[in-house]
Amino acid sequence: MKYPNVKFTAAGDMLIQRMISTEYEGFSEVRDYISKADVRFFNLETTLHHGEFFGNQFFGGSFLHADPAVLNIAKAYGFNMLSFANNHTMDFSHGGLLATLDYVNQAGFVHAGAGKNLEEAAQPGYLDTKNARVALISVVSTLVNPAAMAGKQSRRFIGRPGVNPLRADERIELPPEEFEVIERIGRNCTINARDNIKRAEGYDTALPEGIAVLKDLQFFKGDKTYYHMSVNKEDMARVQRAIYEAQMQADYIIVSFHAHEVGGTAKETPAEFHTEFARACIDSGAHAVIGHGPHLIRPLEIYKGYPIFYSLGDFMIHNENIAKAPEEMYAKYGLNSDATMRELFCKRSANYTRGLMTDRRMLESFIPYFEMDDGKLTKLELLPIELDFEQPRWRSGNPHVKTDAGILERLQEMSAAYGTKITIDDRGIGIVEL
Repeated sequence: MKYPNVKFTAAGDMLIQRMISTEYEGFSEVRDYISKADVRFFNLETTLHHGEFFGNQFFGGSFLHADPAVLNIAKAYGFNMLSFANNHTMDFSHGGLLATLDYVNQAGFVHAGAGKNLEEAAQPGYLDTKNARVALISVVSTLVNPAAMAGKQSRRFIGRPGVNPLRADERIELPPEEFEVIERIGRNCTINARDNIKRAEGYDTALPEGIAVLKDLQFFKGDKTYYHMSVNKEDMARVQRAIYEAQMQADYIIVSFHAHEVGGTAKETPAEFHTEFARACIDSGAHAVIGHGPHLIRPLEIYKGYPIFYSLGDFMIHNENIAKAPEEMYAKYGLNSDATMRELFCKRSANYTRGLMTDRRMLESFIPYFEMDDGKLTKLELLPIELDFEQPRWRSGNPHVKTDAGILERLQEMSAAYGTKITIDDRGIGIVEL
């Protein structure tokens, strides 16, 4: 069977918190680039409602919420497919999630990754184009709190609304001398007292030899100091099952993942389990893996002929245009809701000297355009964009084409470690060697 030719564009996080004009200078250039594809994906990083829901105890750093009319702006850019599985999906608890789900459905966007139960959150969304049918599967690894995970349906109870999770199983190994320190701390203080009582009473199993705990942290005796995160097998199997299902229903399969975790000491470096997950998705039949989350670009890998974007960065960021917030956000910075949002942001940013909006990397990104023909990647180019870094807060955060800012040079350098070769043509557009 010959698979049809399909064109794709993708953008990272659309953290939109205010209405914008679709006539701003540079809008049409971005729109036209996105719109030349059949499949046009982005990550919606906000909840959609009118402020009628309570803020969640666990939120993604800010309480993100926007007027549902912002979906018209996303449509004006040309997008037709989205994920809203991210660390802000549960900012306004289940009510905010379900309202966002309704508005996204009403607007006609194909979506995946969040739902009324785990089965719904995990299932693929399908976009029918003029040439082909394309599936989207979406996960989020940065959960803020495990309660964000959607719950399974049972024979007697409905499932719990939430996101399709991608958890990491952590393993900390220590050499004998360091392991003994952990054991001694556990013995000499009461940090493990409650859990020790539960084990003694038979409610928890006894710790095996060679394992020590400090409350929720588990340590293994080994030969060296070592920290490792691997993909949770249950979550990986659920994604692979969705890919298997989508192979019967679609010509091409995209997997989206939202992740803030870091490998090593640089924010640009994906965590080890991100690479494990992305490659496993390709091995299982996905045709592209699209990452977003850390608010800056991460490497591009061509794995077995298919693209893995570890992070596309931000497509739009209005991080300091939030109009109102629940009490917990004020309390986090030693204020209460008698303060204005301006006072809150001044406190959080140390008078606008720190934070996302003061780091140029967070307002630089790229939009990939790629083509698939007969199931293979045949073309991949990259359009650099920037989000008005030097503009006042009330005008910054919106995408413009920017071919002379060194964005693709940074991507070249970080992607070289994955064997990816990117050249920059005379238009300032990146061309990826396939």
